[in-house]
Amino acid sequence: MKQNNSSQIIYINSIMKNPSLCDGTGYRTVLFLQGCDLHCKGCHNKETWDIAKGIRITVAELADTLRKSCFNKELTISGGEPLMQADAVYELITLLYDFDICLYTGHDISEVPPKILDKIHYLKYGPYIEELKTTTTPFVGSINQVFTEISHATSE
Repeated sequence: MKQNNSSQIIYINSIMKNPSLCDGTGYRTVLFLQGCDLHCKGCHNKETWDIAKGIRITVAELADTLRKSCFNKELTISGGEPLMQADAVYELITLLYDFDICLYTGHDISEVPPKILDKIHYLKYGPYIEELKTTTTPFVGSINQVFTEISHATSE
């Protein structure tokens, strides 16, 4: 039985308390989701790999928390790997329709569900490759990764 957006479960690791300038354009609240199947060598968020270690919360509860804590409605969804919970992420960004959403994924852009691409404003995609690490390219960890604006995002 498919759950509706009010009862859909999502597993989170944490919500960054202070806004970040490193995780997309502007001062962004960062949501770290729990669970990753990529296990990139050199990952700086290894504690997010095991989904069972996450905080279990409904999408509606998380959306409510983010509405109260994200002062400027600029949100980056990171991980872990957000696409492991693609249905829940879709429900979340649907509830946060008036937010500026950035999604970080280690997958290729072709693997991001179109329904998610239609609702986000920025996307960082590509696996982290330790041998290609960069500290000078904004918003990415390795030079193979791409940070791009999704020009067709709408605020419906």
